[in-house]
Amino acid sequence: MALLEANDVTIQFGGLTAVADFNLSIDAHRLFGLIGPNGAGKTTIFNMLTGVYRPTRGEILVDGQSIIHNRPCEIAALGVTRTFQNIRLFKELTVLDNVKIGGHIHYTYSGTSAVLHNHRFRDAEDAAEEEAIDLLRIFGLHMRADDEAHNLPYGDQRRLEIARALAAKPKLLLLDEPAAGLNTGETLELMDKIHEIRDRFGVAILLIEHNMELVMGICERIFVLNFGKTIAQGTPQEVRTNPVVIEAYLGEAVEA
Repeated sequence: MALLEANDVTIQFGGLTAVADFNLSIDAHRLFGLIGPNGAGKTTIFNMLTGVYRPTRGEILVDGQSIIHNRPCEIAALGVTRTFQNIRLFKELTVLDNVKIGGHIHYTYSGTSAVLHNHRFRDAEDAAEEEAIDLLRIFGLHMRADDEAHNLPYGDQRRLEIARALAAKPKLLLLDEPAAGLNTGETLELMDKIHEIRDRFGVAILLIEHNMELVMGICERIFVLNFGKTIAQGTPQEVRTNPVVIEAYLGEAVEA
């Protein structure tokens, strides 16, 4: 059974079809890419996979369970978490608290324990803080755990958002343009980090990205969208040399 399946997923806004008959199957521990021009429907697909939008028709399954009527928090609890194209941190909270919030669905204490600050609450909070610090250490952010998130440089805010998504202990991590705004060195570091995340946490990863060096360098399979429709899919080499993809998106420079 695939970790995630999308079968003939379509979404319409009024008379506009934003995504048409999209199909995707991701097994555990795989690393897939989703590319296409701006407005092709990539983020709309992420929004459907995470419950922000409900498809007009089609089916989305996580571990064989339909999620099209689930709320985003319920889908996160099933193991699908994401980052966003435009960074969405709790910028007035600390770096540490941002990560702890990501893991809140796994907290084991009750509301009463939280009010009373009893041993169950304290033990759970101590464990959550330790896990959050471990995640921050992976991204080199542990020394800034007490800083407010808005004081981090842009690249570190990107890393923090990934750490927060990982705090929910996902089976599938969706990364929406993780290299946006990063320089060449930061992008190369991110490529290594994505591989490390996949291997260390055993997660599957689906990413949207315009940086073709990153996509072609790390993805095992790539899906190409244009005007809401899948125009190609395959290995990086197959996509790189596909004439339809070159004409619609990549351009002649990538063909070589």
